[in-house]
Amino acid sequence: MAIEGAKARIAVVGAGLMGHGIAQVFALAGHDVAITDSFATNLGTVRSRIAANLRDLGDDESVALRVTPCADLAQAVRHADYVVEAVLEDLPLKQKLFAEIERHVRPDAILASNTSVIPITSIMQGLQWRERAVGTHWWNPPFLVPLVEVIETQWTSPQTVAFTMQLHEAAGKKPAHVKKDVPGFIGNRLQHALWREAIALVEQGICDAATVDAVIKASFGRRLAVLGPLENADLVGTDLTLAIHNTVLPAIDSRPSPSPYLQGLVADGKLGFKSGEGFRKWSVDEQAALRAKVMAHLKAARDT
Repeated sequence: MAIEGAKARIAVVGAGLMGHGIAQVFALAGHDVAITDSFATNLGTVRSRIAANLRDLGDDESVALRVTPCADLAQAVRHADYVVEAVLEDLPLKQKLFAEIERHVRPDAILASNTSVIPITSIMQGLQWRERAVGTHWWNPPFLVPLVEVIETQWTSPQTVAFTMQLHEAAGKKPAHVKKDVPGFIGNRLQHALWREAIALVEQGICDAATVDAVIKASFGRRLAVLGPLENADLVGTDLTLAIHNTVLPAIDSRPSPSPYLQGLVADGKLGFKSGEGFRKWSVDEQAALRAKVMAHLKAARDT
């Protein structure tokens, strides 16, 4: 965990959608970044993709030169202070990768896994020095969404957590300390609790999918960026919140398994944008328009 001045030597394992964005954030913060990937195409285009992102955001394109592609994993991680893995959501793959990484890094290097829902304990349980292992869940796209969840396990040392929190805060992110390693951490547990009820409303014929999305975007969704749910509960009063819960919670979907409606969509090949239809039908133009709308919104909110 030795740092020279305010700079750390960062290694990113995985140069795909998340990995190149994570490398971009650390490079923009002034760190030297080594990045590796088993797919030559990902590695060969990583600098150009980062430069394109920087150009689109009005940032200095030369920052991409701080990112050094390395075909060899050992070379990429050997001198790193901090290593973050950003490969597929595949538990055996991540376990195998960290076993290899640990053979090549310094004993004091911090090892982090970027995963959306897999418990960090499961990923890191085979390591020799588990006290230096931590989870960091970045959100897509990493260079626009500020949150990074920092997940500790029962083995993670306080020094590892503190270093990781400070590293990400200094890079302009908003780190959130997840004190217990649970599937989905904080953000995805909250998000998918909402998704479960949204699907149930459609499944039960209460409204259609477009109406679910319209209701959220035209009501409490407008407040969420500045008013969190527990702030809102305090604002209206915990007594009123309790009264509402006594009435509504018994009627809210609480199944511990995925909705049969969702399972049916997947079984029928209705995979959303991938197939042109999921909960709704999507033309190519509609898909492009929605993606552009989301990116424009995130760009506008970048500095808030």
